[in-house]
Amino acid sequence: MTETLAPNVTYGPPEGYAAGVTRELVLDLHRRMVRIRMFEESAGKLVESGDMPGFLHLYVGQEAVAAGVMSVLDDVDQITSTHRGHGHAIAKGAEFRPMFAELYGKTTGYCKGRGGSMHIVDMNRGMLGANAIVGGGIPIAIGAAFAAQYRGDGSVAASFFGDGATNIGAFHESVNMAAVWDLPVLFICENNGYAEFTAQGNHMRLDDIAERANSYGIPGVVVDGMDALAVRAVAKVAVDRAKRGEGPTLIEAKTYRYFDHQGIKGMRIPYRDPAEVEAWKERDAIRLLEVIGTERGLVRPEDFAATWAQTETDIADAIEFARSSPDPDPADILDDVYTV
Repeated sequence: MTETLAPNVTYGPPEGYAAGVTRELVLDLHRRMVRIRMFEESAGKLVESGDMPGFLHLYVGQEAVAAGVMSVLDDVDQITSTHRGHGHAIAKGAEFRPMFAELYGKTTGYCKGRGGSMHIVDMNRGMLGANAIVGGGIPIAIGAAFAAQYRGDGSVAASFFGDGATNIGAFHESVNMAAVWDLPVLFICENNGYAEFTAQGNHMRLDDIAERANSYGIPGVVVDGMDALAVRAVAKVAVDRAKRGEGPTLIEAKTYRYFDHQGIKGMRIPYRDPAEVEAWKERDAIRLLEVIGTERGLVRPEDFAATWAQTETDIADAIEFARSSPDPDPADILDDVYTV
């Protein structure tokens, strides 16, 4: 698309965005992504084996988006998530033990085993919850942003959603309201190219969803969603802008999910070319960051390896904790359902 057609849209992070990268930043982003990757792959295998109940929408492949955005947010900043929300929670600081316990349906889970995979909530971390409704978290983030603006506490809200969610009314109503009121909110479209099984080109005419920002007079940014440093750079600009009272930004992160819409097995129906999947895996976000860190002499390979090893230990501990946690008592079925 030409600049004339997309006057508010920028492509890529600010020039020189990676110039001041530090060892601490590389390790921080790497740790967030590794924790997401290993949690998701472990949980997927547990469901596939029948050890864990239910089914999961895995975030594997999209880790750079959550890691990059969360690295510029604080605990007081609030987010809303999607049915593919484990990665957002973990990147925001959610702990493995209550995460696994929730997936196992145990009382030690974040929602006492009542929410399950698609409803992880951690108010202490600003995680307002994942949402099984496509686009359902977007208007919730608007409420959080309005509250932040009303309080004047300098916090921001961020809403994550997929390409398909930008076709629903709640998206358009929310972005319009946020633009009119200059609300401190980031709209983050994790565009993995497919709305469940439908390719983007089959449900919209746009190549870049960020162009929809033009309809509301707000900035739109297209960024490589496989580059955590690039995502962080554009998110930082958007957060700073929101905190100055200049309103929302629509960020479109071009990314990809490695597994099917749900589960960890292969495709149930042949809606993606296997060569396409492999091509995206060649640009794996974790591998990319490891290359940057080592080539710049910031991080030794053994330091990266230590993160993988420690995460594996943490996951084993969390799974054992979840398995041994108590099941909910049917007598408590109405607890936390009603309030007066």
